[in-house]
Amino acid sequence: MKLKIAILAGDGIGPEVTLEATNILKAVADLGGHDFTFTPALIGGVAITESGSPLPQATLDAALDSDAVLLGAVGDNKFGALPPDKRPEAGLLQIRQALGGYANLRPSVAYPALSGNSPLRPEVTEGADILFVRELLGGLYFGAPRWWNRESNEAINTMRYTRDEVARIARIAFELASKRRKKVTSVDKANVLEVSQLWRATVTEIARDYPDVKLEHQLVDSMAMHLMNTPRNFDVVLTENLFGDILSDEAAVITGSLGMLPSATIGGTVNLYEPVHGSAPDIAGQGKANPLGAILTAAMILRHSARLEEDAAAVEAAVQKVLADGHRTADIATGSGSSQPIATTQQMGKLVHNALAEAIDRRHAMHAV
Repeated sequence: MKLKIAILAGDGIGPEVTLEATNILKAVADLGGHDFTFTPALIGGVAITESGSPLPQATLDAALDSDAVLLGAVGDNKFGALPPDKRPEAGLLQIRQALGGYANLRPSVAYPALSGNSPLRPEVTEGADILFVRELLGGLYFGAPRWWNRESNEAINTMRYTRDEVARIARIAFELASKRRKKVTSVDKANVLEVSQLWRATVTEIARDYPDVKLEHQLVDSMAMHLMNTPRNFDVVLTENLFGDILSDEAAVITGSLGMLPSATIGGTVNLYEPVHGSAPDIAGQGKANPLGAILTAAMILRHSARLEEDAAAVEAAVQKVLADGHRTADIATGSGSSQPIATTQQMGKLVHNALAEAIDRRHAMHAV
């Protein structure tokens, strides 16, 4: 299996967690006899410092020439005085648009070993396994017109969707649900917003092509409550851009930390993968960052771009084993009941690497019998 991966480490803790995720991908390639190549490139604040642009043309060219893009994080407070289209975060929006991925996949899993980390009771979160399918190229974040008139103290953003944009993201959700527990929960605000009325009508129409998948509709405000009260009731959650951004971050409560959450953006020219946690500049360079979100993001690369499901599952199982053995980074140490010393970013990455190597060696031995 050949795979070209562009590595956009970015800002803050991005380089630290991306390094550990890349090491896992290299281990899978070495142990499985795959040919993975890695091309580093700049994005965000480091790119502004180097070239004056949050997304240099060389970075975009490297991304478009790859089979997958692994992004660490963007964002640096020292660029806060710049106009929005010149800040580090603009590079992320620009590369999302350029690559064309419209479906953002965000898993939220309740890991048994981390049940004490969630403020929710273990009996509420136990067994929760939710996949958010968030539309990524429409809605308030990209709709026009948008402006802020500082003289009149007036601002406007536009939530806009077409039927085709809703239909294509709905099909992604139903296809994924058909391979899981066969349920889609579509989130909208159809009692108030015309855009949501279009959303609900279109999703209902697409559902007819998937008779084996159950569809339910939830208003976004009630969904926010149900997500905390009964997370096990949900399988695939389909949302527009803003609602998905908020709800998937809320679902970090189920897992216990934003540092545990991976994501993938698919459907475009090249798939884009990034952990959810952001750049966290306050802990950058201190070895405190949790690399598991980035490592689980690497598993999504193996699943959705390399089509190596067995290897993706092995990476996820290695993370589960390391957690079950009591190893923790600082963000997931509280409430875990673990007697192990707090692991650094590098130490946690190495623990997952070792668990993965053992699992793949066992698999090879079984296949050889």
